[in-house]
Formats: sequence, structure tokens, C-alpha cells
Amino acid sequence: MSAPADIDVRPVTEAEYPEWLRAVHVGFLREPVVSESELEARRAQFEPGRLLGAFDGDRCVATFRSFAQEVTAVGGEFVAADAISAVTVTATHRRRGLLTRMMSQDLAAAKERGDVLATLIAAEYPIYGRYGFGPATSAAEWTIDVPRTGLAPRGPDLDGGRIDLVEPGDVRKLGPELHDRMRRAMPGAISRDDWFWQLKTGAVRTAPWTEPFFAVYRAADGTVEGLMAYEVDDKWADTMQPLNTASVRSLIASTPAAERALWHYLCSIDWVMQVKSGWRAPDDLLPHLLPNPPAARITMQADFLWVRILDVVRALEARTYEGEGALVLEVVDASGMAGGRYLLEASPAGASCTTTTRSADLTLDVRELATLWLDDESVARLVALGRVREEQAGAGRGADALLHTSRRPWCPDMF
Repeated sequence: MSAPADIDVRPVTEAEYPEWLRAVHVGFLREPVVSESELEARRAQFEPGRLLGAFDGDRCVATFRSFAQEVTAVGGEFVAADAISAVTVTATHRRRGLLTRMMSQDLAAAKERGDVLATLIAAEYPIYGRYGFGPATSAAEWTIDVPRTGLAPRGPDLDGGRIDLVEPGDVRKLGPELHDRMRRAMPGAISRDDWFWQLKTGAVRTAPWTEPFFAVYRAADGTVEGLMAYEVDDKWADTMQPLNTASVRSLIASTPAAERALWHYLCSIDWVMQVKSGWRAPDDLLPHLLPNPPAARITMQADFLWVRILDVVRALEARTYEGEGALVLEVVDASGMAGGRYLLEASPAGASCTTTTRSADLTLDVRELATLWLDDESVARLVALGRVREEQAGAGRGADALLHTSRRPWCPDMF
């Protein structure tokens, strides 16, 4: 067994990329072989300096990738983030500090670049809190019992709009602009690059591909306001009654009318008896877009986007505030990257955040600040859980009033 000091953690070269990708497969318990087609498709993701590997001799035994991303803050500002993905440690090399070494290198580089945040999707909840990450959005999946929805059998009322089935090439043309409109109104949403659109429409393929149906909703004036990708299985009862399930891969919309039209359309397709919504916002409109909301029930719910604050001042100044007030936060950060005492002065007109020597109202770890930044959690709950400490009586209630938002944040995309 190699000692930790004998394992070299370093940026991956282009020549080492196939071995690094093989290690990604091993870490995620996939077949430990990388096909030439996958390798060719993924080469577009190779960015010098943003892929790290831990090498035991010539063998890659841990992997780490980061890339540039934008996260929508409360109020619609796009914030620069260091998105982290492809994090693995081979089972033979666990508990040797390899993830800590890779994470430390990457976060230091992100801080140096001027990124405000780091983000990731956590496969295992207990891992990332020790690096300052906190769960910042959650997601839920609904299962719709179509016969119970109460929808009219004649099909959806489109209110002057229309729904068209379109080709993948149309999605690549229409999707980016619609997504930019949607994400500006959705705290927690993240940017999508061209590679994302190619991957989700089959233009590049890293795994066996089954083409979904793509449906577009156009308002009465022709504006594209909604886009959905879905697939349908082929299941029938012994009595030759249809039992098909439509599963949504993705649904984005810039208006509630578009959401309603797309859900009603999907529930109106002949032979579809059940709809699985895919990951949606935890306060999604979906159940109440149906005449009988209990026909949609939550069948999965979990944390989703995790955030690590790298620059407290810029993070708190980037978002908007519905209330008005001042708050002094003592932020604890074991890494030394973002700790300190900060005075936040905010109102609907804007916010300023500065370091201060004033007495703190609240003391919290940087991971709790990440959880509160998009307002998917209340300060009062975290105080009750012992994760935030009130230094001034009633400070938690005041902080909740200042940080409150009208809708919960949502990140639609896995990365």
C-alpha cells in the first residue's frame, strides 16, 4: 500500500485524460472501460488545470473536475461559480486524504480567480460539509395518477397558444434563449453551455442514447415559453389495457401558462396512465395546475445543489432583499477563506456588506451561510438545531425577515 505522500495529486495532462476518465468510471462503479466514442465526445470537456487526478505510479486513483459556471442569486444576478464534478476516490485508496488535497487545491484556485462560490451535487450527504459546503436547494419528484387529475378528455386548453413536437436541432436553437429567461427568474438555477445542449439532444453521446420526445409551447404571439423532453415506456395489462408511464427528462418554462399547458398536454396523451415529473422545485406549481391536486404525489425528495461561499461580501451584495435592516454575522471558516465578521445593510433598494468590529448578532459556520444564501432554510430552524447561535436575543427572527424570499430556490440541472 502506497503511503499518502507517495501519491501525486496534480493537474491531468491531455495524454493522461483516458486514464483519468477510466478512474471516473471506476469511482462511480461503472464498467471500468472507456469506449473510443465516449472518449472522443468528452474531450470537449478537457480544460487544462481544471482536472485533477491522484496518481499512484501511473494509475489514477482519484479524480476531480471543475469548470466555470454561473448561479442565479436571489433577484436575478448571475454569480461566478466554480462548479465541481467527477469527484471520485477508488475504493482501494480511501481514507488517505486524497479528496481533501484535491478540494483544497481547487478551492484555492477558485478563490484566486475571483469566483464568488463553489457548487456541486452531493452523491453522499455527509462528505462535503467539512469543506464548507451546505445544501442550498432541494428538489422533489411528483408522480401523477393521470385518471385522477380531473382534466377534460378533450385535451389541454392552450389559451391561444400551441404545442409542437420538434426535432433535436430545433431544441438547440430555441432552448438557450428560453433557458436564459427562465434562469434569471429562478434563484439557484445554473448556466448551460453549448455542450449541455448537444448532450441533452444526442448531438454528442457519452452513453447509449434513447431519443426523447421534445415538445415546445408557443404563446399566442409565437414566443417560445416552454420546452419539455419526455419519454414513454410500453407497458400493458393482461387485459390489454394501457399502463404506460411518461417520464419527464426536463421541463423549463418562463411563464405559469407554459407550465400548465405542457403538464396538461402530457397528461392528455392516449395510453399514458402515469406521469413522473423528474426533479422539480420543492414548491413547484405542478399539483395545483391540476383540477385535482392530490392526483400528484411526491415520491422523491432530497437535497440538490450544494454551495460553498468563497467571497462573503460579493455573495451577500449580489442578491436582493425584500426587507430592510442590518445584520452582523460572525462567519466561521476553518479553511480561513471566508471567515470574519461582516455587517450586512440591506433594503429593497440594494445592499452593502463590509467587515466590521461591531458585536455579532449571529454566529454561524460558512456552510450554514451557504444554506441561507438562497433562502431554502430559515435561521430560526438552524438556531433550534444548534447550527446557528444567536448572540443577540431575537436576531434569528430579524435575519429571517431580512433574508425572506417569495419562492424557494431551484436548480433544474445535474452536473
